[in-house]
Amino acid sequence: MSERALLAAQGYLELGMAEEALAELSSIPDIGNRDPDIVELRLHVLIQAKRWSEALTAAEELLKIRPLAIPAYIHGAFALHELRRTAEARDLLLKGPQELRKDPTFHYNIGCYEAVLGNREAALRSLNQSFALDDSYRDFARHDPDLTIVSKDLEL
Repeated sequence: MSERALLAAQGYLELGMAEEALAELSSIPDIGNRDPDIVELRLHVLIQAKRWSEALTAAEELLKIRPLAIPAYIHGAFALHELRRTAEARDLLLKGPQELRKDPTFHYNIGCYEAVLGNREAALRSLNQSFALDDSYRDFARHDPDLTIVSKDLEL
């Protein structure tokens, strides 16, 4: 039962059908709430559904089960940012494991959070680091409303 529900939830997520994915995940017995793969999938679905408070809770649950889970830091911070708790979002990312610093999303999101917080120089440093790791992040930056304060200083 839970394997079928898990596969169905993954399929719904890939199709952008977040509510259906959540319904499948809710059919998994409570033991699934302690399975890091199920909690991580629920986190991804909640982010897609823009259910920020619930996504933050899922990220916190995932960190309890798997303290080095990079998606918990990235998505937990994003949920905090969407909840207008941007300083907390930045701090959560900065507390993440060293491995996280190899991820261009880490640097991009730190750049966005610093920009929103009015820290232009820190924002530019982080954004340029994300571009150095993956130049496709420039495309995101071109349309990101969080980067208004620094957009004229970026080579996009």
